[in-house]
This record gives sequence, structure tokens and C-alpha cells, in this order.
Amino acid sequence: MTSTINADPAELAKFSELAHRWWDLESEFKPLHQINPLRLAWIQTFVPLTYKTMVDVGCGGGILADSAARQGAKVLGIDLSTKALKVAQLHAMEAETPNVSYREASAEALAAEVPGSMDVVTCMEMLEHVPDPASVVEACARMVKPGGWVFFSTLNRNPMSFIQAIVGAEYVLNLLPKGTHEYAKMIRPSELAHYCREAGLELQATKGLSYNPLTRRYSMSNNTQVNYLFATRKPAA
Repeated sequence: MTSTINADPAELAKFSELAHRWWDLESEFKPLHQINPLRLAWIQTFVPLTYKTMVDVGCGGGILADSAARQGAKVLGIDLSTKALKVAQLHAMEAETPNVSYREASAEALAAEVPGSMDVVTCMEMLEHVPDPASVVEACARMVKPGGWVFFSTLNRNPMSFIQAIVGAEYVLNLLPKGTHEYAKMIRPSELAHYCREAGLELQATKGLSYNPLTRRYSMSNNTQVNYLFATRKPAA
């Protein structure tokens, strides 16, 4: 790991330790499995994925990348966790998932290699884990074709998100391992909107993601106080 890579070694180590549990539906990654159909369906309200080229930035064990490939996209998942990528590759082989591949690469490095080449770029639950989220947003914008779509999801930073996403999810309900999120790294929608504008992306829609502790179910909503998603687009040339 060099200082020039936009990643926190402690964050990589944290997720690498859990890598073997990515596809255990009752593991620490259960929330990701639960929200994946919701976010995938939301993405496809803007751009049907069939025959599209897509990069999933910070793909982890491949939950979103694998499901997008099954929708007909040609998907490349990138991450800096070697262990998570090995799990993703193994799952793709075992499940015989077509048109999905994985590489150990940063968003910035891939953007320099294949600028303006992707129909869709996704970066989900990742921006709040890197030292410089604006750099990742800019790299995602460089990867996508003019007229292409870039989707982000992350955590808002306010008292409500602290109570629900950290105290509630990590310490009360045990939905996530303790220490998964740091309050200071959470990103307000206004901040992410600024990063997007600076990168030349136009915000098309915002959506919230809510959790009901009684039904133990997630749902899409208009409440962006805690988890939220951005749909952005690079202007056509």
C-alpha cells in the first residue's frame, strides 16, 4: 500500500478480515444482501442494464456486480481488498455468473486506463470509507461515457444518522460490526452534490433507504436523513 492510493489501510484490513463471510446471508453482510435488490431495481429505472458496460467501484465480494451481470450487463468489479476479490471470483465461478470479472485496482487508476468507456458506474457504500471521496467521484466521472450514468450510495452526516447508523445498527441491533462506520467520514448530500458538480456530473435524482427494526426490512423512501442514493449523469457530448 502506497501513500498515493486513495484508501485507508485500516479500512481494507477490516473488510479483508470478514471477506470469507461476504456470501453468508446471515453474516455481517446480511444488510447488503437485503438492500441489493432495492438498489439494483432503482438503478434500472434510469438505465436498463442489458448489454451495458458497467464498473462497480469498491465491489467487495461482488454482491452488486454479480446481480448486475445477471441482468445482462458486462460488469467489471474493482476493489483494493485482495481477499474480497478472491471471494467474488470464486462465487462467480461457482454460480457460473456470466460476463463478470474482477480486478484489484483503484478508481483513479482505472479512470486513467479506460476514460470515457463505461455506460454505467456504481459506487455503493464505499465513499464513507476512503480518505478523499471527491477523488473517487471524479474518477467515476472520468470512466463513464458522455450520456452515461453514475450511481452513488453513502451515509448522511447528522445526529439522526449517528443514532441510527452507528449506535442503532452497530451497537443496539448488531446489524453491522462495531466500528464499521466513522461519523466524521459520513457525507452530507450537499457535499456529495458538490463533488459531483466539480466532476462534471449532473444530479438527476436522490433517494433514501430506510430500515424498519420491527419488520427487519429495508425500503426505498424519500427520507435521506441516514442512507441515501444519488443518480447522476455525464452530459452528452
